[in-house]
Amino acid sequence: MWVLTTEDGAEIPFTFRILPGNIKTVGRAPRADVIVDAPLVSRLHCRLTAGAAELEVVDLESTNGTYVNGARVERATLRGGEKLGVGRVELTVRREPLESGS
Repeated sequence: MWVLTTEDGAEIPFTFRILPGNIKTVGRAPRADVIVDAPLVSRLHCRLTAGAAELEVVDLESTNGTYVNGARVERATLRGGEKLGVGRVELTVRREPLESGS
């Protein structure tokens, strides 16, 4: 499972999880899968595709860009510990093991 979270003390605290095999859109529109109501976030800002070992981000022609570790990207592969910037929100990416149902 992938977990994206803001740092402690962030202006807009935010955490969300995405399981491998899922695809989620991020933006401030109600139709986005993950709603981030923050400055400089486009209605549909980016798309995340979760794999078992990596998380792919694709910018959806956002006005203010999608950033990985401070560099603007159209498409990038994220791994644990990297930073994803969406508008003014910076999320730290980490991978956590799935809990077994036993």
